[in-house]
Amino acid sequence: MSKIEVMLQTASLMGFLRTILIILLIYYGVKILARLFAPYFLRYMSKKMQERFGGQFQQQQRQRTQQKKEGETIIDKVPKSHQESDKTVGEYIDYEEID
Repeated sequence: MSKIEVMLQTASLMGFLRTILIILLIYYGVKILARLFAPYFLRYMSKKMQERFGGQFQQQQRQRTQQKKEGETIIDKVPKSHQESDKTVGEYIDYEEID
């Protein structure tokens, strides 16, 4: 019985070490591959985003030109509204500081 127990203990220790080694190899392998392929992936993603935003911009420009009629004036700026003072607050009193 003691021989079987020793084999089980040895097998479990070797299995544990092998599992740790596999985890470390996978970790460093992914790390190295990420360093190699990350610039290509980021470049690809930036091109896709640029195409998407460029397409949206062009679509908005087309919509604006199609909506605009001959001789029509469009004002994009909203005029500032003049706010009058609230009469419930009280009146403004000018004062001077005394030294």
